[in-house]
Amino acid sequence: MIPGARVSAAIEVLDAIAGGLAAEQALTRWARQSRFAGSKDRAAVRDHVFDVLRQKRSAAHYGRGETGRALMIGVLHGQGGDLDALFSGAGHAPAPLSEAERAFPPAPDDRATRLNLPDWLLPLFDTALGENADAAALALQERGPICLRVNTARIAVPAAQELLAEEGVQTRANPLAKAALTVTEGARRIRNSAAFTDGYVELQDAASQAVVAALPSGGRVLDYCAGGGGKALALAMDPAREITAHDIDPRRMSDLSPRADRAGVAISLADTEEAKAGAPYDLVLCDAPCSGSGAWRRAAEGKWTLTPERLNELTTIQDQILDTAAGLTARDGVLAYATCSLLREENEARVEALLARHPEWRVARMDRYDVTPDGDGFFSAQLTRE
Repeated sequence: MIPGARVSAAIEVLDAIAGGLAAEQALTRWARQSRFAGSKDRAAVRDHVFDVLRQKRSAAHYGRGETGRALMIGVLHGQGGDLDALFSGAGHAPAPLSEAERAFPPAPDDRATRLNLPDWLLPLFDTALGENADAAALALQERGPICLRVNTARIAVPAAQELLAEEGVQTRANPLAKAALTVTEGARRIRNSAAFTDGYVELQDAASQAVVAALPSGGRVLDYCAGGGGKALALAMDPAREITAHDIDPRRMSDLSPRADRAGVAISLADTEEAKAGAPYDLVLCDAPCSGSGAWRRAAEGKWTLTPERLNELTTIQDQILDTAAGLTARDGVLAYATCSLLREENEARVEALLARHPEWRVARMDRYDVTPDGDGFFSAQLTRE
């Protein structure tokens, strides 16, 4: 596919998203209908789509509309792209720009458009992040780093870097966690590399790794909201831990056992009744469902689909999870709460609400991780009983 044809494909996907499909669904449907597209073509179309989703409000401003074509024109204009070359009408490229489409407005003067946030989220960003609010919102408009976690139960970090380099994957040490690497070259080779298929490395954001690295070592551990199991696998690198993974929807853990086998670690899977029967645990980790606002550069449509009502639903779920998890934690154990959210409503406010309901608990440690070139935005708190 020529570059212009890739833009046409992105326009088609964006129109499908506007019609009600989720981004991943729309991309998958397009790929299935476009067997001629190679891996580089699919990756380029995906990049175009997510560039728009990360900057949808400013793209609509410059493109003067919210159709797929307008959004692609707007985002490419903002990136300084060669619009005449991409919109040539040749070889499946979109039709040339009209005079009206070439009449680009000046840069947006309202803060919400410049920061690419819905109006209602601006005060929440300000409350949670203060003077760092603008920097965080701007960082969420960029592509996130590709990070790996070295499975230090089986290989040292330098040896893993050498193994990756032999297959064309270049990395640098990531300052957020000792086992974390940032990929600088060859990211699309990772999944087919021996380092990955043999369980020496896993894809995992470095801030997510830092949350796990800060937890106490050893003991019986329950990953209460395990999902795909990334944090459970990171926890299991410590041979002194006995790991149990639970999720309210066990289907989310369907790949965890083969991933654990590949990594050479032991993780037990438990349904809700089994998890309760195994209590108390020395450490209970609640990586709770949240807005995902700290990771919106990876799942950018989330900031446009989140509503105040959905945020309220999430905080209720988070409170329920914490109440249940507190009852599963040993008297002298640690209850750990984590989100990939930037919002105070999902972070400090939930911890404060827990302490109000259960005054015997206290905060032993609390950390915030900003959205940076090294990792996503995360929050974590460790609580113990008085």
